[in-house]
Amino acid sequence: MNLHQFRFVQEAARRNLNLTETAKALHTSQPGVSKAIIELEDELGIEIFARHGKRLKRITEPGQHVLQSIELILREVNNLKKIGEQFSAQDSGTLSIATTHTQARYVLPLPVAKLR
Repeated sequence: MNLHQFRFVQEAARRNLNLTETAKALHTSQPGVSKAIIELEDELGIEIFARHGKRLKRITEPGQHVLQSIELILREVNNLKKIGEQFSAQDSGTLSIATTHTQARYVLPLPVAKLR
């Protein structure tokens, strides 16, 4: 089970079960998308999609539950990315200092130089 499989299932549901459009949207191949979905179904032991031949026809009832869980997982993955971005950018920002002319000229140059 991996995030790529989750993204493929989610995007297939968004694209009205069209795996060619799913592959285009995710910049990958249609056979790769199909294989990844089948591998996820095999691992879970359920069918996420009902098929007619090789075509996906509808999302099964267990597939609806899987899709809800996938959406929750991918939302949390995005939250983790946002946390990483927030904390990695902590070393940058703006500092404003209000002071008198005398302090700015004689006192602050050394502390500001050390701060930089």
